[in-house]
Amino acid sequence: MIPHLARPWLVVDLGAPHRMLSFAPHNPGFVTANRILWREVRNADLPPEVDALGWFAAQMAGQGCATEVGMLTSRDISRFVMRRVAVEGVIASCIATVGLGNAEAVGARRPTARPPGPGTINIAVQLNVALSDTGLLEALTIAAEARTAAVIDSGVRLADGSRATGTGTDCIAIAALPGSLDWAGLHTAVGEALGRAVREAVTAGASDWVAENGLWADGYPEDAV
Repeated sequence: MIPHLARPWLVVDLGAPHRMLSFAPHNPGFVTANRILWREVRNADLPPEVDALGWFAAQMAGQGCATEVGMLTSRDISRFVMRRVAVEGVIASCIATVGLGNAEAVGARRPTARPPGPGTINIAVQLNVALSDTGLLEALTIAAEARTAAVIDSGVRLADGSRATGTGTDCIAIAALPGSLDWAGLHTAVGEALGRAVREAVTAGASDWVAENGLWADGYPEDAV
């Protein structure tokens, strides 16, 4: 996993075609791809009248990456965090960009009278093991669990005082060589390496965001408790 930063793009080269599972805005689902791309955006890039997915597809095609996986972020992509963890021969490499202005607490939504600010968490993980599609599904759940744990640990809160657990626009992409390994849970070396890499990367990114913005995702609202 080799990152190449050329704002507004962050291009992560996987070195070879990988089987991938994501809910990225460009080329989501189960796909085979060589790269994962971040595109940094501002509100001016995507006004309400613009078809965001169509715009992004054109941007990806312009980079010669129409068949790769692409994610969008309003976070300064130069603040990306990379962590690599090895456990019993399994290597998990994670790159994350972390913004929490769009934070939510799972099972609830912010009142429409207080629209969320910009910010999202984008996570890409490369594993050196050959996973089946079932294994990729389990790996995605481990990455999501690690993300949530790191956000809770950050202490970021919403206006009602509840702790954030993620953002409303989080995105996760898991890449592995195609294979037959079905197991990537918390009892496995895959799950341990993956979970630690994601948790460490999101923890570091969240710490950076808190240092810049404080612990209130809503910008220190008057009614915060």
